[in-house]
Amino acid sequence: MAMLGKRRPKRAPSGVSGLQGRKSDDRHTPAASQEPDLLEIQGLAHDGRGVARSPEGKTVFVDGALPGERVRVAVHLTRKRFDEAHVRELVTSSPERVAPPCPHFGRCGGCDLQHLALPAQRRHKQAVLTELLGRQGISLEDAPELLAGAGEDYRRRARLGVKVDANGRVHLGFRARHTHRLIDIDSCRVLVPALEALLAPLHRQLSALEAPRQVGHLELLESDRGVVLVVRQLREHAGDTRRWQDFAAAQGVNLARWLGREGPAFEWLTPVPALECRVPGPSGEIPLRVAPGDFLQANAEVNRLMVGAALAWLSSLVEKARTLDLFAGVGNFSLPLAAAGARVTTAEGSPTMVERLADNAHANGLDIDAHQADLNDPAAVRELLAVTRPELVVLDPPREGAEAVSQALTATPVPHLLYVSCDPATLSRDAAHLVQGGYRIVRAAVADMFVHTSHLESMLMFEFTGSTRDPQGAPSDG
Repeated sequence: MAMLGKRRPKRAPSGVSGLQGRKSDDRHTPAASQEPDLLEIQGLAHDGRGVARSPEGKTVFVDGALPGERVRVAVHLTRKRFDEAHVRELVTSSPERVAPPCPHFGRCGGCDLQHLALPAQRRHKQAVLTELLGRQGISLEDAPELLAGAGEDYRRRARLGVKVDANGRVHLGFRARHTHRLIDIDSCRVLVPALEALLAPLHRQLSALEAPRQVGHLELLESDRGVVLVVRQLREHAGDTRRWQDFAAAQGVNLARWLGREGPAFEWLTPVPALECRVPGPSGEIPLRVAPGDFLQANAEVNRLMVGAALAWLSSLVEKARTLDLFAGVGNFSLPLAAAGARVTTAEGSPTMVERLADNAHANGLDIDAHQADLNDPAAVRELLAVTRPELVVLDPPREGAEAVSQALTATPVPHLLYVSCDPATLSRDAAHLVQGGYRIVRAAVADMFVHTSHLESMLMFEFTGSTRDPQGAPSDG
């Protein structure tokens, strides 16, 4: 474990990670006699596409192809350094290939890895995190731990597009990959059953409206206390408002809407519900009050695994530890840590989230000091660190990562840091700042939050060692 989380000499990035080894010579060019459209897939890119080389040696990213397969492709986009293609004919199939469980696979842009066996999907995600950290010269001695739940019926929130075509036909569903084209969805294997059961009734409801073109999109959320439907309504239509209320009563769901084109206003169209989602604590589950628009992890089971892992990793540290939770949301990590004995201060950019977290702490009898702050402002972060003097920092930033925080933590080090990330690229960037500044990684995990997609969540636990490193990985006098 001595080298865990330490820098190593950088190597040229491959752009390929996942299920099987890359060609040892990245400059390899297939024989000129090879059929120009017949390619051998060498690996998986981080976004789940197969990676091959053309006969001329140009990189080709192939939608729907898996490592080890031989495929005939059609190139649909040519760029200077690489081409993008899709499978025209599968010549040799991978043993990891499976029949996609969803009839919409290949058209809907939601799940791009359903053709890959679930264990292989998860190995790929572990490899992606390791690969991206490696590009920054950071090595993990062991593969990241895996936090994974069910392969279907897991997604508790979704946003559905609505469109009325030139013939007046109403479409409801998800976007095709990398386009604004809407794919009609009548079933979805990853939605929790309560949300999937609403797809067909919602389609009928939209077709029965007098002004369906005034509906922009629909949002669905399952909480532990019922389902919420939020309608994005561009303009008031009294008759359709009553129709939505009748629909909510018939389906037994809570109903709200955003009304207006510019600066839409939120309002409930049914009695205001007491929505909550539960997370694990040291002595039982902790309820968190939530509302539409709050950030909430889409996979409740995996979120519980992540919170449980955080409590386990920090069990020897957290008692009475001064803890600063940044990008704290409604208290997903703050409340369990406070319940475990930590003295928690939180910061979050959204004033609404700050208020919700404070209310959640009060409702659970926990003492948490909640603040609003711009966590992309280095000065604001430095002030928080100076005032709170934390022994433990927890980060759970959005996809943009926490570069300002990471840089501040190198100038004002803390003994322990838990970084929870929804984007491994920004995580690896920030990890490079931290390792360069004297931290090392002591635990790592990949959370399969979005099964059947290339998206992954991850967690890194850092300790400050005080030994800084130069870009080549050698210790220096920091």
